Amino acid sequence: MSKIKLLLLLLIFGISFWLTGGNNLFNDYHNSASVNNKAIDDSLITAGSFYDKVKRLIFLPEAVDIALKEKNIKNYTKLKNINLTMQQAVIAVEDNRFNRHLGIDIESIIRATLVNLQHGQVEEGASTITQQLVKNLFFNNDRTVNRKVEEIILSLVLEQRYTKDEILEFYLNSIYFGAGFYGIADASQGYFGKAPYELNIAESAMLAGIPNAPSVYSPYVNFGAAKTRQAIVLNAMFKNGYIGEQASQDAKLEILNFIK
Repeated sequence: MSKIKLLLLLLIFGISFWLTGGNNLFNDYHNSASVNNKAIDDSLITAGSFYDKVKRLIFLPEAVDIALKEKNIKNYTKLKNINLTMQQAVIAVEDNRFNRHLGIDIESIIRATLVNLQHGQVEEGASTITQQLVKNLFFNNDRTVNRKVEEIILSLVLEQRYTKDEILEFYLNSIYFGAGFYGIADASQGYFGKAPYELNIAESAMLAGIPNAPSVYSPYVNFGAAKTRQAIVLNAMFKNGYIGEQASQDAKLEILNFIK
């Protein structure tokens, strides 16, 4: 079975499961009074009921806008103003198949499942950048089957509503980089006193390594752990063809000038 067919079957199954008992909600909502700002409210973010979940799915772009605004991002930065090296560093370490999958990565899920079964515990995750964005915008850290199904559905739909560049832009502007820094502009200024377009390879790799565990990998918290994580990012960038081996080694040895 092809990946596309598998994804479509998963989507159909997920929607059927998720909307059980609520098959008339789409029509009810569209036949209600005109949709206005009052209808598109915080319920799109929390979405506790079937009705709100359906509403969020229908009005996903509005939900994304509301969620991003609630993040109170100080300096939202367009992707074109974020150094390409920073973009590549994040993709390399967080989701190296980002530009090839449809929102979820079946290959990564299978690989992570095998690794975790082998170790008898969760050693490796399989969430794509799209899934991480959905979780960051709409969910907390609860790990339930229903929440995971909803995350997958929203991720698949999000990929149909936005381009890869838009998704990456949302992600880079909304993730937490530790030390109180939210979004790439805040982080690049807070750590290096630079705008995102000024970041070099070593700085980009350092920042890209933080979101996986900000309380551990922030260089302001644990510089040793941050440097180890930076090396992992640089190795991933080399492995995925974003930089050469010499550039990777040079970046590992570069002395970083933090402003704190």
